Amino acid sequence: MTLTIGDTTMISDQSAHTARQAPSRNGWEVSWLPGQTLDRNTAITAMTLAEATAETGLHEGHRLWPHIQNWAAELGLTGPEAVAAAAEPPGDINREHEQAGRQPDREAAD
Repeated sequence: MTLTIGDTTMISDQSAHTARQAPSRNGWEVSWLPGQTLDRNTAITAMTLAEATAETGLHEGHRLWPHIQNWAAELGLTGPEAVAAAAEPPGDINREHEQAGRQPDREAAD
């Protein structure tokens, strides 16, 4: 598991979820927690949880479950709620980030 943390983005090699800095909201947005603005440390926790839940067979009693519960609690969630939410495919945050990085279509501008 590798979580890459940059100045404005966080990505994982295990999960499709991402986090990005949201300067307009003075915090971080995480793709599996839409509509929430987190501080940097809490965003790291959310991304760590997303990475951990990418492992198949994660359930109560799993060796990581105590960690899952603690990370989820930091986010105001239960372990099962966090696992279910992080298991969903990434939301709009990734599409918005991809669109922001695209070059404008020169033909459309003419």
